[in-house]
Amino acid sequence: MTPDIPILSLTGEACVIVKPAGRICEEGDDSLLPLLRQKLAKQGQKTDLFPVHRLDRATGGVMVYARTKESAAYFSRLAAENGLHKIYLAKLGGIPPQPRGELRDLLFHDRQKNKTYAVRRQRKGVKEAALQYIVLEENGDEALAAVRLLTGRTHQIRAQFASRGLPLLGDRRYGGRAAPAFGLWAHSLGFRTPDGREVRFYAPAPFAPAYNQSLFSLFEDKKEDAPCVTSLKLP
Repeated sequence: MTPDIPILSLTGEACVIVKPAGRICEEGDDSLLPLLRQKLAKQGQKTDLFPVHRLDRATGGVMVYARTKESAAYFSRLAAENGLHKIYLAKLGGIPPQPRGELRDLLFHDRQKNKTYAVRRQRKGVKEAALQYIVLEENGDEALAAVRLLTGRTHQIRAQFASRGLPLLGDRRYGGRAAPAFGLWAHSLGFRTPDGREVRFYAPAPFAPAYNQSLFSLFEDKKEDAPCVTSLKLP
């Protein structure tokens, strides 16, 4: 079945969409790009699209493509400077010890295994990673959390929570239990446009449809006193 790709915003510089889970966002097999270009062509729009950030294949949610080479350079620079503000919803296979907090780690991504590890020491290829989280719901031994990325590392959310014994539901690569859906969704995205406007977008997660509004206010109200939680399990 061919998935629909909702377009949240379309300007001359950017195309903001809701990525379906199970598709890759760059060129390649199972890419969403041919489907999105086809949709734009049917609307009489230019079909040039330039990836400037990425979501894992299993992760769905809000993301932005540039529509010109000039805006691609702008958004790529913005992403490198952490100017693409992202909040995810994550279903955790456990309950964090604190209802909200900040996680900081050193992460190493093994390209051959396509897996990211929390490590003890800085070395070649190791990068600092940080995120903030707020537990929204608890259900038995599972939790739903809003997660605000402070850095953008490969598999960052998956690896940081898994290192604490809290792998995402459905994330078998990092030790998560089987689940009907992968427990990560890119819910809210904010950035400054090339002409200087601050914009925000959101899309409810299929596994948490009640959160039908932007989640940025959660962190803007409470981020000042978020405790720092060090890594609990390191190889």
